[in-house]
Amino acid sequence: MRISQLEGRRVALWGWGREGRAAYQALRARLPAQPLTLFCSVEEAVAADALGDGLLAVETDASAGALSGFEVVVKSPGISPYRPEALVAAHAGTAFIGGTALWFGERVADGEVARGVVCVTGTKGKSTTTALLAHLLRAGGVRTALAGNIGLPLLEVLDDRADAWAVELSSYQTGDVAAGGVRPDVAVVTNIFPEHLDWHGSEDRYVEDKLALVTRARPRVAVLNATDPRLARLAAGLDPATTLRWYGREDGWHLRGDVLHRGDTALFDTRGVPLPGRHNRGNLCAALAAIEALGHDAAALAPAVRGFRPLPHRLQPLGERDGIAWVNDSISTTPHATLAALDVYRDRRVALLVGGHDRGLDWSGFAAEMRRQAPSVIVTMGHNGPRIHALLAEMAEAGGFALRAAGDLASAVEAARHALATRGGGRGGSDGGDGDGDGDAAAGEVMLLSPGAPSFGAYRDYVERGRDFARLGGFDPEAIAAIPGLGISASNPA
Repeated sequence: MRISQLEGRRVALWGWGREGRAAYQALRARLPAQPLTLFCSVEEAVAADALGDGLLAVETDASAGALSGFEVVVKSPGISPYRPEALVAAHAGTAFIGGTALWFGERVADGEVARGVVCVTGTKGKSTTTALLAHLLRAGGVRTALAGNIGLPLLEVLDDRADAWAVELSSYQTGDVAAGGVRPDVAVVTNIFPEHLDWHGSEDRYVEDKLALVTRARPRVAVLNATDPRLARLAAGLDPATTLRWYGREDGWHLRGDVLHRGDTALFDTRGVPLPGRHNRGNLCAALAAIEALGHDAAALAPAVRGFRPLPHRLQPLGERDGIAWVNDSISTTPHATLAALDVYRDRRVALLVGGHDRGLDWSGFAAEMRRQAPSVIVTMGHNGPRIHALLAEMAEAGGFALRAAGDLASAVEAARHALATRGGGRGGSDGGDGDGDGDAAAGEVMLLSPGAPSFGAYRDYVERGRDFARLGGFDPEAIAAIPGLGISASNPA
């Protein structure tokens, strides 16, 4: 749908976060005389009223009846279309669209391929893959946009031009592309694990919505992770118009040990590249496969990964305090992501801070893995902290690791500091300080925030949680938060 098609219709905006504000600015720029209604919170209404837009009516009650009074509602991504009031309004004829659909609608006609646009999704790794894609293309002099869910709404760059678009999409946005009728040039899916079940309503619907980017949006090329079982089963269901390319297997981009390969051709050892963990180097394979699908020489661009600047809040080393390395993995919102983070530091003494908003995810697999190889200390916190704690209590009592409970992040940090100091050197050992150390923080210790759960309730988002973690460690929250390379450029930031 093009924005011009909204002219003269009853149109509302739902949500006043950054995506909502971007949608308002885009509609107002193209439809200056269009009456609009905004549904938002009481706090957001104050800011919206301050705009002084006489054609903008601000409402704080987004009831089914109120929403049903509009032909089109431009919805922010964080608002689920499966909410009862949205379902009732949709049944009454209200069309719900998002900013992503509007951006695509402005670029190409229905059914056409959006040339140069690469959409990246996945439960984990999508931000790093998208940023790698932009970094490597820019290293080759390609004017590339880095935008989307990574931190820059597409509608904020609606009038800008680029030769390639690296666009991150959350599971909240993939359906927008599919519903818009526009085909991405390339679609990348990194992996699928249960997440956002409160938004989607069920695991099956989450998977369906996530995979809509390749099953319903019909990209020209679909780049999929061959090591993910769900994706491996997907091939037979793709539209014949979509070409399928795999990464993570021997006939494509993959790792053999630490060496990056394209088929049987070895390129270089990935040890030392700024991508902590094997899963992150798998993201490099995804980005290279997408670059190849665009028609560029991915092998020639691959060495530029050495100049990549890792994204904040994703296994981000903050620095060292009192012999303890602080690592901010606040983006971790699933147990699987926490396990991947622990694997990076498996040879060091780790105090893991875990827990947050409870979305009903199953933590039994995490607990089972702790029987095999647990960190030295686990501190549970947040709303689902007691549930995680109960799963781990029996094995902790058997002497596998120190287990502590905390109400919030600040108390979790203090509990982790104390537990590390009292347990002494070496992994494992009994809870209570009978290790073989002298009570000081041993070299190689890690304070790891990888909560495996969202931050809702305690913090506005994972960014705010990560910044608070940095502050608690004595680091500058402002210095750790910037995402390098957002926007459009033909070269990488210095």
